[in-house]
Amino acid sequence: MSELIDKALADCDDTDVVIMGHDVLDETGRVFKELFGGAKAIIIADENTWAVAGEQTKTSFETHGVETVEPMIFPGRPTVYACYENIEKIRDHIRDLDGVIACSIGSGTLNDLTKRASDELGRRYMNVCTAASMDGYAAFGASITENGFKHTMSCRAPQALIADLPMMAGAPQRCTATGLGDLIEKIPAGADWIVADELGVEPIDQEVWDLVQGPLASAISDPEGLANGKPEAFNGLVEGLVMSGLAMQKYRISSRPASGAGHQFSHVWEMEHLGMDQEPPLTHGFKVGLGTISVLALWEKVLEHDFTTLDVDTAVAKWPTAEEMEAKVRANFTGDMLEPAVKQTMDKYLDADALRERLEVVRSKWPTIQERCRAQVMPAARVEKIIQAVGGIYHPAQIGLTRERFHDTYYRCQMIRSRYTLLDLLVETGTISDFVEPLFESDGFWGQRPWPQD
Repeated sequence: MSELIDKALADCDDTDVVIMGHDVLDETGRVFKELFGGAKAIIIADENTWAVAGEQTKTSFETHGVETVEPMIFPGRPTVYACYENIEKIRDHIRDLDGVIACSIGSGTLNDLTKRASDELGRRYMNVCTAASMDGYAAFGASITENGFKHTMSCRAPQALIADLPMMAGAPQRCTATGLGDLIEKIPAGADWIVADELGVEPIDQEVWDLVQGPLASAISDPEGLANGKPEAFNGLVEGLVMSGLAMQKYRISSRPASGAGHQFSHVWEMEHLGMDQEPPLTHGFKVGLGTISVLALWEKVLEHDFTTLDVDTAVAKWPTAEEMEAKVRANFTGDMLEPAVKQTMDKYLDADALRERLEVVRSKWPTIQERCRAQVMPAARVEKIIQAVGGIYHPAQIGLTRERFHDTYYRCQMIRSRYTLLDLLVETGTISDFVEPLFESDGFWGQRPWPQD
């Protein structure tokens, strides 16, 4: 057990047990028995995760006297999708199994589906982790696509997690790359939270901050070791991913501790179904990793600027009315994304007087914001090399994004979440194009990384 995780569990309401280490899969039955007594278990898996850990998990249940019912196994292909329809399938299947407790075997999707389905029935569950692929294992809430819009559905975190490090290290390399991509976004997400904190939008919870940011540097320090399946490297990565989920569980308000503007890039592409026609589909963490590089390149430009000289009168004069802001959103989205994007944008919209007040704070607090955020962020090129080393996505062309579509994401992703980030600071100061456009000039970050057709 990690000392950091053990300490974090003491302050968490949902998760009681995390077993992380070598050859710990046999502990599953014992933990289930201790937590759920004489309840029966049902294993929720797909054909791939069943092949990796299904029989051993079932044997562990039998060894420790846990009665099981027939497992619910999804097909291995096509890859199970984290949509509400699959929650309904699990919920409806186990509803009539009186008192049965689910044990999911999987990573992001199967964990989230089982989490929400169990919660809708008022039941707890546990999960066997199969890959170091995302940060939501221990998180409250499930990231689900419903009616075409991806959002976090409220539900309790697992009561127990079993994380067998050799098994997770043996997962396909893309799983590890996507986990690192998901985790490394906490760097600019932390800077986003610093901005929100300084502007009085959302104060930092120091204990929660420490849970995420504390183990982060160690978790991403050995990408080559992760690529080569080095056990010590996986220990740090898995610890960082679990700690991130525990932080969200403790914070409870939202996923703010673990998700910033870099995630918003990914969410736009996911809601547009980018890469969903691939098998396996393009992973969340691949897109988040690219979003992280994108935001850090923007941060580099912004931190060179002096907002103490901001012309507040001009910014307020150019600020769109509520009607104009809504029209702007409607011009950028269609279909299932439209109305949720309108709501998210208008939830954070400020009238002219409130904007003036905020911009005065920006101007007065900028030296402190600048200092704190410089200490928080990393150079985009450095993160690019880390992601490249572990086999992640580091250029938009790798996932089929044209220059134009990728460029537009810098503007559009600000509209899909009410959470305050760097992007909102730039929109409110009327300067977003002043920082985005140079990234695509010949000497800019993306200008120096041309698309294949250039």
